[in-house]
Amino acid sequence: MLLPRQKTPALTLPTLDHGDFDLSTDSNERGTVICFYRGLHCPICATYLTELEKRTADFAERGVKTIAVSSDGGERAREMADKINAKNLRIAYDLPLEVAKKWGLYISTSRGKTSIGIEEPALFSEPGLFMVTPEQTLYYGSVQTMPFVRPHFSELVGALDFAIANDYPARGEYTGAV
Repeated sequence: MLLPRQKTPALTLPTLDHGDFDLSTDSNERGTVICFYRGLHCPICATYLTELEKRTADFAERGVKTIAVSSDGGERAREMADKINAKNLRIAYDLPLEVAKKWGLYISTSRGKTSIGIEEPALFSEPGLFMVTPEQTLYYGSVQTMPFVRPHFSELVGALDFAIANDYPARGEYTGAV
Protein backbone atom coordinates (compact mmCIF):
# COMPACT_ATOMS: atom_id res chain seq x y z
CA MET A 1 0.00 0.00 0.00
CA LEU A 2 1.29 3.46 -0.87
CA LEU A 3 1.57 5.85 2.03
CA PRO A 4 1.22 9.63 1.97
CA ARG A 5 4.49 11.50 2.49
CA GLN A 6 6.43 8.36 1.48
CA LYS A 7 8.27 7.83 -1.80
CA THR A 8 6.17 6.35 -4.58
CA PRO A 9 7.31 3.55 -6.87
CA ALA A 10 9.42 4.46 -9.87
CA LEU A 11 7.55 5.25 -13.07
CA THR A 12 9.40 5.49 -16.38
CA LEU A 13 7.43 5.13 -19.61
CA PRO A 14 7.40 6.28 -23.22
CA THR A 15 4.90 8.99 -24.16
CA LEU A 16 3.32 9.70 -27.51
CA ASP A 17 4.65 13.19 -28.13
CA HIS A 18 6.78 14.22 -25.16
CA GLY A 19 9.70 11.78 -25.08
CA ASP A 20 10.22 9.44 -22.19
CA PHE A 21 8.48 10.19 -18.90
CA ASP A 22 10.48 9.60 -15.72
CA LEU A 23 8.69 10.54 -12.51
CA SER A 24 11.99 10.99 -10.68
CA THR A 25 12.98 13.82 -13.02
CA ASP A 26 9.54 15.21 -13.92
CA SER A 27 10.16 18.28 -11.83
CA ASN A 28 7.60 20.99 -11.49
CA GLU A 29 6.87 23.47 -8.73
CA ARG A 30 4.20 21.36 -7.01
CA GLY A 31 4.37 17.94 -8.65
CA THR A 32 2.54 15.68 -11.05
CA VAL A 33 -1.01 14.36 -11.35
CA ILE A 34 -0.85 10.80 -12.67
CA CYS A 35 -4.08 9.38 -14.07
CA PHE A 36 -3.89 5.64 -14.66
CA TYR A 37 -6.65 4.62 -17.06
CA ARG A 38 -7.93 1.25 -18.27
CA GLY A 39 -7.21 1.71 -21.98
CA LEU A 40 -8.75 2.46 -25.35
CA HIS A 41 -11.49 -0.13 -24.79
CA CYS A 42 -13.04 1.94 -21.97
CA PRO A 43 -15.55 4.61 -23.02
CA ILE A 44 -15.62 6.02 -19.48
CA CYS A 45 -11.85 6.54 -19.67
CA ALA A 46 -12.26 8.57 -22.85
CA THR A 47 -14.77 10.87 -21.15
CA TYR A 48 -12.57 11.13 -18.06
CA LEU A 49 -9.41 11.90 -20.02
CA THR A 50 -11.27 14.50 -22.08
CA GLU A 51 -11.97 16.31 -18.80
CA LEU A 52 -8.33 15.98 -17.71
CA GLU A 53 -7.23 17.43 -21.05
CA LYS A 54 -9.50 20.42 -20.38
CA ARG A 55 -8.12 20.82 -16.83
CA THR A 56 -4.44 20.37 -17.68
CA ALA A 57 -3.98 24.14 -18.04
CA ASP A 58 -5.63 24.67 -14.62
CA PHE A 59 -3.14 22.28 -13.04
CA ALA A 60 -0.24 23.93 -14.89
CA GLU A 61 -1.28 27.35 -13.51
CA ARG A 62 -0.82 25.84 -10.05
CA GLY A 63 2.58 24.34 -10.81
CA VAL A 64 1.39 20.78 -11.44
CA LYS A 65 1.99 18.67 -14.55
CA THR A 66 -0.43 15.98 -15.76
CA ILE A 67 0.01 12.62 -17.43
CA ALA A 68 -2.36 9.80 -18.39
CA VAL A 69 -0.96 6.26 -18.23
CA SER A 70 -2.18 2.87 -19.45
CA SER A 71 -0.83 -0.57 -20.29
CA ASP A 72 -2.01 -0.13 -23.89
CA GLY A 73 0.66 -0.17 -26.55
CA GLY A 74 1.59 2.88 -28.58
CA GLU A 75 -0.99 2.33 -31.34
CA ARG A 76 -3.95 2.07 -28.95
CA ALA A 77 -2.60 4.99 -26.90
CA ARG A 78 -2.48 7.09 -30.08
CA GLU A 79 -6.08 6.16 -30.86
CA MET A 80 -7.11 7.31 -27.38
CA ALA A 81 -5.16 10.56 -27.74
CA ASP A 82 -6.89 11.23 -31.05
CA LYS A 83 -10.29 10.33 -29.60
CA ILE A 84 -9.94 12.84 -26.74
CA ASN A 85 -8.18 15.42 -28.91
CA ALA A 86 -5.18 15.50 -26.56
CA LYS A 87 -3.10 18.63 -27.09
CA ASN A 88 -1.68 19.36 -23.63
CA LEU A 89 -2.18 16.12 -21.72
CA ARG A 90 0.80 13.79 -21.93
CA ILE A 91 -0.14 10.22 -22.81
CA ALA A 92 2.15 7.43 -21.61
CA TYR A 93 1.83 3.81 -22.66
CA ASP A 94 3.27 0.31 -22.15
CA LEU A 95 2.73 0.35 -18.37
CA PRO A 96 3.99 -3.02 -17.12
CA LEU A 97 1.30 -4.64 -14.97
CA GLU A 98 3.95 -5.44 -12.35
CA VAL A 99 4.47 -1.68 -11.99
CA ALA A 100 0.70 -1.11 -11.88
CA LYS A 101 0.51 -3.50 -8.92
CA LYS A 102 3.31 -1.61 -7.13
CA TRP A 103 1.12 1.50 -7.43
CA GLY A 104 -1.72 -0.47 -5.80
CA LEU A 105 -3.82 -0.68 -8.95
CA TYR A 106 -6.26 -3.54 -9.35
CA ILE A 107 -5.83 -5.83 -12.35
CA SER A 108 -8.77 -7.16 -14.38
CA THR A 109 -9.14 -9.90 -16.98
CA SER A 110 -10.75 -9.43 -20.37
CA ARG A 111 -14.48 -9.82 -20.85
CA GLY A 112 -14.16 -9.58 -24.64
CA LYS A 113 -15.51 -6.60 -26.55
CA THR A 114 -16.79 -3.58 -24.66
CA SER A 115 -19.97 -1.61 -25.31
CA ILE A 116 -18.08 0.39 -27.97
CA GLY A 117 -16.91 -2.76 -29.78
CA ILE A 118 -13.25 -2.65 -28.78
CA GLU A 119 -11.57 -5.78 -27.46
CA GLU A 120 -10.26 -5.58 -23.90
CA PRO A 121 -6.64 -6.67 -23.40
CA ALA A 122 -6.18 -10.05 -21.71
CA LEU A 123 -5.10 -8.19 -18.55
CA PHE A 124 -5.23 -4.47 -17.74
CA SER A 125 -5.21 -2.19 -14.71
CA GLU A 126 -8.23 -0.45 -13.27
CA PRO A 127 -8.17 3.33 -12.70
CA GLY A 128 -6.06 5.21 -10.20
CA LEU A 129 -5.44 8.90 -9.66
CA PHE A 130 -2.40 10.21 -7.80
CA MET A 131 -0.75 13.50 -7.08
CA VAL A 132 2.95 13.12 -6.44
CA THR A 133 5.17 15.87 -5.02
CA PRO A 134 8.37 17.05 -6.73
CA GLU A 135 10.24 14.89 -4.18
CA GLN A 136 8.31 11.87 -5.53
CA THR A 137 6.26 11.40 -2.37
CA LEU A 138 2.55 10.64 -2.40
CA TYR A 139 0.31 13.64 -1.72
CA TYR A 140 -3.05 12.29 -2.90
CA GLY A 141 -4.24 8.90 -4.06
CA SER A 142 -7.44 7.24 -5.22
CA VAL A 143 -7.58 3.66 -6.49
CA GLN A 144 -10.64 1.92 -7.91
CA THR A 145 -11.81 -1.61 -8.60
CA MET A 146 -14.27 -0.49 -11.29
CA PRO A 147 -14.33 2.09 -14.08
CA PHE A 148 -17.25 3.96 -12.49
CA VAL A 149 -17.49 6.95 -10.09
CA ARG A 150 -14.10 8.62 -10.41
CA PRO A 151 -12.77 11.71 -8.61
CA HIS A 152 -13.64 14.97 -10.39
CA PHE A 153 -10.72 17.01 -11.68
CA SER A 154 -12.50 20.26 -10.85
CA GLU A 155 -12.64 19.16 -7.20
CA LEU A 156 -8.97 18.22 -7.27
CA VAL A 157 -8.09 21.66 -8.65
CA GLY A 158 -10.17 23.28 -5.87
CA ALA A 159 -8.53 21.08 -3.24
CA LEU A 160 -5.14 22.03 -4.63
CA ASP A 161 -6.02 25.72 -4.24
CA PHE A 162 -6.95 25.08 -0.60
CA ALA A 163 -3.80 23.04 0.02
CA ILE A 164 -1.58 25.75 -1.47
CA ALA A 165 -3.27 28.58 0.44
CA ASN A 166 -3.13 26.70 3.75
CA ASP A 167 0.13 24.76 3.35
CA TYR A 168 -2.00 21.66 3.89
CA PRO A 169 0.05 18.46 4.31
CA ALA A 170 -0.67 15.06 2.80
CA ARG A 171 -2.96 13.10 5.13
CA GLY A 172 -3.30 9.40 5.94
CA GLU A 173 0.36 9.00 6.88
CA TYR A 174 -0.14 7.38 10.31
CA THR A 175 1.02 3.77 10.49
CA GLY A 176 1.09 3.11 14.25
CA ALA A 177 -1.23 1.08 16.43
CA VAL A 178 -4.92 1.95 16.44
